[in-house]
Amino acid sequence: MTHEIIFAGFGGQGILFAGKVIAYAGMIEEKNVSHLPSYGPEMRGGTANCSVIVSDESVASPVIIDPTSLVVMNGPSLDKFEDNVVPGGKIFIDSTLVTRDVKRSDVEVYKIDATHLAQKMGLPKLANIIMVGKLVKETGIFTYDEIKKAITKMVPASKPELLENNMKAFDTGYNL
Repeated sequence: MTHEIIFAGFGGQGILFAGKVIAYAGMIEEKNVSHLPSYGPEMRGGTANCSVIVSDESVASPVIIDPTSLVVMNGPSLDKFEDNVVPGGKIFIDSTLVTRDVKRSDVEVYKIDATHLAQKMGLPKLANIIMVGKLVKETGIFTYDEIKKAITKMVPASKPELLENNMKAFDTGYNL
């Protein structure tokens, strides 16, 4: 099975980290993985997206033309990538920040109030991991434990509170 996922939003939302978590989980599970980040010159507030491919087969190119899943955390990203998602694909929207509906009827749409939930939990920078939780739950790309293992490996051991917060955010998205 091949999963081609685009994560997109503003710089500073953790878009690239979310993609890395998925890519790292793929590596742990000995899948073929590609991770291609893209961002504007701004440190925060500019555009950011990353393409992640996780496959049982060889990955010929890191470029994704028609993603099977799209995770968007702002309106411009939905505008840019919505039409590219394959028919039957899945679009995950941070409904706190994206105000318009998806125009297509041939995709599954998941609206997650991720930024609001993260703020309410006191974890305003972890809306991205809430989105990862929902993506994992709805796509079945990895098991709950596989992603937990990846998050544990990705978050520095010297920051146990950061690991705990990432786990809480993931659980929130996964259990929606």
